[in-house]
Amino acid sequence: MFPSFRFYGFFMLIGLLSSCTKQPDLRGFDVDKFVQDEAGCQGSRSSQVAWLKAHKENLKGVSSNDIEDILGKPDIQQLADRNQEYYIYFLEKGPHCDKITNPSQAYCMAFRFSAIGLATEITFQNGLP
Repeated sequence: MFPSFRFYGFFMLIGLLSSCTKQPDLRGFDVDKFVQDEAGCQGSRSSQVAWLKAHKENLKGVSSNDIEDILGKPDIQQLADRNQEYYIYFLEKGPHCDKITNPSQAYCMAFRFSAIGLATEITFQNGLP
């Protein structure tokens, strides 16, 4: 009986630890302002680019679910090779504001998530990755 307790206890501990995800420090970031400026079309996301760039390492390792809870639904979501995905958030106004499917070279932030759903890379660029 004692060895089976160890066996189940070990797996319960592993499950508990794996269910915890990294929560980023968001002090100084106006989450509501970011979320309300859908696709960056109102122009208020651009004022937060400096904060995002300075704290991008703090956002690595955060789950895709948590990023979506923090920043809102991504403006564009792309699937990539090996079950990876990208979340793209536009940071300025562009042709995508008329219709989100319009090609746009507007400045954006892209999160690349691993197959297990953790942010592994955050880039800032014009256009999509």
